[in-house]
Amino acid sequence: MCGIVAYVGQREAAPVIIKGLQRLEYRGYDSAGLSLLNGGLNIYKKKGKVAELENLLNGKSLHSTIGIGHTRWATHGEPNDVNAHPHRSNSGKLAIIHNGIIENYGALKQELIKKGYTFQSETDTEVLINFIENIQKHQDCSLAEAVRQALNAVVGAYAIVVMSEDHPQQLVAARKGSPLVVGIGKGEYFFASDATPIIEYTNEVVYLDDFEIAVVSDGKLTIKDTSNLEKTPYIQTIDMELEAIEKGGFEHFMLKEIYEQPRSIGDSMRGRLNAAEGRLVLGGIREYANKLVNADRILIVACGTSWHAGLVSEYFIEEFCRIPVEVEYASEFRYRNPIINEGDVVFAISQSGETADTLAAIEMAKGKGAIIFGLCNVVGSSISRVSHEGAYTHAGPEIGVASTKAFTAQLTVMFMIALRVAHRKGTISESRYRQLLFELEAIPQKVEEVLAVDSQIKEIAAQYKDARNFLYLGRGYNFPVALEGALKLKEISYIHAEGYPAAEMKHGPIALIDEEMPVVFIATKDSSYEKIVSNIQEVKARKGRVIAIVTQGDEVIPAMVDHVIEVPQVDEPLMPLVTVIPLQLLSYHIAVMRGCNVDQPRNLAKSVTVE
Repeated sequence: MCGIVAYVGQREAAPVIIKGLQRLEYRGYDSAGLSLLNGGLNIYKKKGKVAELENLLNGKSLHSTIGIGHTRWATHGEPNDVNAHPHRSNSGKLAIIHNGIIENYGALKQELIKKGYTFQSETDTEVLINFIENIQKHQDCSLAEAVRQALNAVVGAYAIVVMSEDHPQQLVAARKGSPLVVGIGKGEYFFASDATPIIEYTNEVVYLDDFEIAVVSDGKLTIKDTSNLEKTPYIQTIDMELEAIEKGGFEHFMLKEIYEQPRSIGDSMRGRLNAAEGRLVLGGIREYANKLVNADRILIVACGTSWHAGLVSEYFIEEFCRIPVEVEYASEFRYRNPIINEGDVVFAISQSGETADTLAAIEMAKGKGAIIFGLCNVVGSSISRVSHEGAYTHAGPEIGVASTKAFTAQLTVMFMIALRVAHRKGTISESRYRQLLFELEAIPQKVEEVLAVDSQIKEIAAQYKDARNFLYLGRGYNFPVALEGALKLKEISYIHAEGYPAAEMKHGPIALIDEEMPVVFIATKDSSYEKIVSNIQEVKARKGRVIAIVTQGDEVIPAMVDHVIEVPQVDEPLMPLVTVIPLQLLSYHIAVMRGCNVDQPRNLAKSVTVE
């Protein structure tokens, strides 16, 4: 949700923190702030994006080698200067940045008011820093001990960093349910919500676990848990290039990430698939592989775009593995008392690996004896650590808020898992198995072919940029693609759009069709081709304007519709990997033409780490 950056060392802290906030702005951009120790504890914060904070800082003396910074996605309190982080305590000596929600902040606030504390903001975060200060004052303890006691009393999720005017070389940080990483340099330390602000300075990091408190004091890092047990830091080397988090000449991160998909899909397969040798290896699934092969049913839990990837996965797991699959919104899963049997297999899909609803679903399923396979993109993320086994997608950093390459990478890895299970179960013939390996290996080149018609898609976008509604229709494997296409358009262009199974059009949505309604059909040559042709005719009979995604060489549908976007012939289960590309590009170009902020759409954040 929000982005956290902090620094202590020998460098000037302000430039490090500002650059880090810019790289984390995809996590939240309602407001931004910075706190430095320079002649006292000074806080600078401003509603709006990091650029507004930079304007505020112009001309100010910012010399300091310690500081904390924050870019916010509002939860408690509207976006404004007062509610922006950092927040200071009543004494003015403590400052805090916070990602998460303190659920019992109301009760804590009333207790503090009775003790004479006053509050300037509407946030739960200001309550927390005053709660810490109150403990430190009455217990006469260290800042780290006050933080530990406070966190044992709060309910909710948090990643925090606290600094004190009285300790000019100390930062105290902690996490529960929200990510926090510590970067370890030479005589310097960095804290951040993810590794993107850190990689310019060091590739050695510690991913904090839930209930862990990290203290940097006088150049030394100590980690304890909330029961005060000291932990040995597990230092990891991150494999990320600085170029991966820069635009590389593209106007937007989203466009860059759309164009990266031939490579990111290939990276998802690298070292795992060799079609010529008939080899498919998934190193992350070993100890529990038999549980997966012999599963009586599979549950997939996810949110947003990852949920759409789960729907496609349901289709090919059932087709090839002959295991019943249920796809659940993680945000609803634990609230409806689902039936989970010991030994059930649960796939948790999340780009960030930090999605709060998905983590809660995992916790519930594990408690009932399910085996958890995590599928995420971010190494060291929470889902990767709480799962029994799983796989990384290796798509590389995805900065654009609207997910693109993560979706195709998730489909690629889930497809490989399905093929591997089916081959071991004997529910797929050897010839079909080999055929699909070759088909999958060829997908990056076929995605390149779709990207080559981008200029044509841009011309179509120009004709529909002022539309108020869109309808997306598909059948079979392409139905979830219709949902994903509609979601992309909603997310970044703010045009109302809905996705439906094409056959469901007659059960209600057809009432919306008129000459003002653009209808996007995913109409490739597959097992339901004749049915989709009939659906197109029904729309045209009611004067709907049709944009059709068709297979190269199709002569029937192009004669019926207003616009055609061709994609190469692909085996039906793999079709979503190519049909989604023109939908991503269509939504991108429409949003740009409407003047929308493509990479940072309103009200959204990249990673939803609070419920």
